[in-house]
Amino acid sequence: MTETEAPAERESLGTVIVAGLSNLAIAVAKAIAGLISGSAGMLSEAAHSVADTVTELLLLTALIRGDRPADDEHPFGYGKSAFFWAFLAAMATLVAGAGFAVTHGLHTIRNGEEMGDYTISYIVLAVSFVLEGISLRRAVRQVRGSARRLHLKAMAYLRLTPDTSVKAVVLEDSAALVGLGLAGLGLLLTELTGDTFYDGAASVAIGLLLAVVALTLARANVSLLVGQAPSPRWQFAIRRELESDPVIQRVLTLNAMFLGPDSVLVAAEVDVADSATGAEIEAAADAAAKRLQERYPVIRHVYLDPTATP
Repeated sequence: MTETEAPAERESLGTVIVAGLSNLAIAVAKAIAGLISGSAGMLSEAAHSVADTVTELLLLTALIRGDRPADDEHPFGYGKSAFFWAFLAAMATLVAGAGFAVTHGLHTIRNGEEMGDYTISYIVLAVSFVLEGISLRRAVRQVRGSARRLHLKAMAYLRLTPDTSVKAVVLEDSAALVGLGLAGLGLLLTELTGDTFYDGAASVAIGLLLAVVALTLARANVSLLVGQAPSPRWQFAIRRELESDPVIQRVLTLNAMFLGPDSVLVAAEVDVADSATGAEIEAAADAAAKRLQERYPVIRHVYLDPTATP
């Protein structure tokens, strides 16, 4: 799931499915509670969960469509389609979640609202917090396990991984927990003061939080779509691996790009020994490519251009 390891696709798929089912159940409960209580914060949280459910469906589509094998029309596979669908998921969060929460919250601040029973809202918020926590715990466990295998910190892994599905689940579930806290605080202040401003303000804050998460994920996916390179640290490791061959004197240029969450292309111009024969150069290039692919399973394509420099 990161630059140096092919993703555990089934684990990512399970993480997305668990998150999707949790968000669907939570969305229904929040909507009912919001309609009964009249709370803008609860209705915004319902919209948040609906957006998250749509997001999980799009992420599921990303995982399935991005895993299709290469064909004549797409010789490098369909990996980049995963980034496209993940980008659409981020836009769904921005429009359906953040847009509704901000506009509804501003409406409540300007016009007020008639509040009903608070009890059911508090119960739904508490249950939602537990369910969101379970989903987040699964995603965090996956992140920590992958990070541990690569000797990375969890935050560094989350920043570097091209598997935007698990990144989206972690960020959105984290935002969901914060949003639940904001909705609960808005409800409590409104109940104590009788002023619905606080409930509306909580709704706006939830919307702004969702916008930050959506834009963060959208930016990451756009970067991957247009051809993001692996980290400098990993590019340096690739250079060292290539230069470990006695025929390859040094790497002159190195270009690497993510073709999908579990696919990387490497193209390099290498300086070869002047005394090397054509057969030796060909054998060295084949051996170097094989070593790279064995050490880093995500490297699916290696192209080396041997060049003898004066």
